Amino acid sequence: MRRATRNSAEKPAELAQQVAEALLRERVVPRFVDSYVIENGRQALQVHASLYRDLLALLQREALLALSVRALEIVCDAPQAQGRAKPRPMLRREAAAFRTKFLGALTRQQRWSVGDALDFQRDLQMYEELLARATPARRQRKPFEAANHPFVDRCAFLLDSSFMEKARLGASRALANIEQLAETLARQVMHGAAR
Repeated sequence: MRRATRNSAEKPAELAQQVAEALLRERVVPRFVDSYVIENGRQALQVHASLYRDLLALLQREALLALSVRALEIVCDAPQAQGRAKPRPMLRREAAAFRTKFLGALTRQQRWSVGDALDFQRDLQMYEELLARATPARRQRKPFEAANHPFVDRCAFLLDSSFMEKARLGASRALANIEQLAETLARQVMHGAAR
């Protein structure tokens, strides 16, 4: 029993580590920006190296927010199988503890200051509130349809506000990759699936 408790206590930290590493390893944000630039002929976004690095850093933070929100949603809200019992979501108390440990581990790993950690936590809460207000039914989006998600709107504004609709479509494709990555990571961490 003690080993199971220890493993469940390590899962939030492991998920935080996997989330941050996967974003860098999979190069979700640079691929998203590069494909957007090529598809829409917006090479001016990459001309100034320092501005391009700043843009990538801002979009990377947004991607980390979106990935964290989806991973926490899967882990805390999705029904989890527990032995022979009927699959149920985490208890509210356990979900709050998991979230707190996850954010603490992410803060340590990213080496954020207290202010940066609070800003991230505030934005994470804002994402969750906006998504809770959105339509509850998740349906498959059409390729030409932009997602109704804060990541899409914020990234489109940061990336290319003069071509907002095209930027929203590109951000929607990136969001689909992020959500798929979140599902894979949550499954790996919570169920020990093969990597």
